[in-house]
Amino acid sequence: MNCSNVGGMRVLDAAGAAYSSGPGHTPRNILGKSVKHPDLGDFVWIAYSFFFFIEPIVRHNRAYWIGFAGFYVIFAAIYAGMVFTRKRWQHYALLAAWGVLGALYFPQHNEASGTFIFVAAFVPFVTDSLVISVSTIALASSAIVAEGLLLHINPWSWVFCPVISLIVGGTNLFTSQRARANAKLEMAHEEIEQLAKMAERERIARDLHDVLGHTLSVIVLKSELAGRLFSRDPQRAAAEIADVEMISRKALGEVREAIRGYRAEGLAAEIKRAQSTLDAAGVSLVCEQGAPELNPAVESVVSLVVREAVTNIVRHAQASQCEMTFSTQNGHTSLVIVDDGRGGARADGNGIRGMRERVEALGGLFTVEGSKGTRLTILVPSEGHAEKSLAEKTHA
Repeated sequence: MNCSNVGGMRVLDAAGAAYSSGPGHTPRNILGKSVKHPDLGDFVWIAYSFFFFIEPIVRHNRAYWIGFAGFYVIFAAIYAGMVFTRKRWQHYALLAAWGVLGALYFPQHNEASGTFIFVAAFVPFVTDSLVISVSTIALASSAIVAEGLLLHINPWSWVFCPVISLIVGGTNLFTSQRARANAKLEMAHEEIEQLAKMAERERIARDLHDVLGHTLSVIVLKSELAGRLFSRDPQRAAAEIADVEMISRKALGEVREAIRGYRAEGLAAEIKRAQSTLDAAGVSLVCEQGAPELNPAVESVVSLVVREAVTNIVRHAQASQCEMTFSTQNGHTSLVIVDDGRGGARADGNGIRGMRERVEALGGLFTVEGSKGTRLTILVPSEGHAEKSLAEKTHA
């Protein structure tokens, strides 16, 4: 059996995707598992070394079996080291040991060249450096060819292994780079979300300070003054109390207005906020039509749908572009939000369920499709149609 029979090793691209772990995280080994709690599943990929046993089985030679046993024990020990160690320099040393082991035993055991395939398969998960990964894969492939030529080994024993090393190494290199990019993108999305929450808290604090700070101070001062005047000048005290009532009612109205602003500042403002949020996440927004004129109840629901959809795009979609389209026809308004992300719509989460319930409460329709990107569509009645739907649901 030659090395062409181990093409299945490309499934190693699933191993080690979570190799790197940041400060404060549980240390991870090359297979992405906790160093403190590794399990037997970490050793699943060693099954691809089965082809090492073909030649000893065919030869039926005890001395050959003894030599092979020594080779395989060292090979397995290096593999265990890759699983249990977590420092990068240790992994570099173990990969080098694998290469040396394969080079030394290759002349006695032709299938030992498969050790270089393991080197090419694991190096993309050991280092973040594209140069080191590519160089190591190329070196492993070249070493097999060079040794085969120099030692005049049967070409069938080494011709296919460099090809397999390049395929497996290249596949794992692509997978590891993509996994790291996705991890960075996820971290960026989380950071954007945290910054947005902090900015919103600061805005609320500023608004409440502006709305209530001066007003409450005036109320306190006038209340104290009325208390002092109550026995000496009841008429003026009553006037001060009347002022306190008037100022309090005004403050109550301002607070209600502010809260109403937090809940829904209007569809146009929500689209503007969506533009800012998506820009910060590196997603371009295309919205050629302006916000349509809607009654307050419908506008509030559509605004909340836009907000939740944008949040999902930023957090989950991994998209680069989002298109938002409004249209009005036959007393109904439709909104379609499409992104070019990864799609794959699943069971309704809390956000999707909340949007669906709000839209259906207006007598509208709500659909989500995720075959290519994500396409969210709502159809809600406009003006009197929405009021009629709400009234019917209330009476029901």
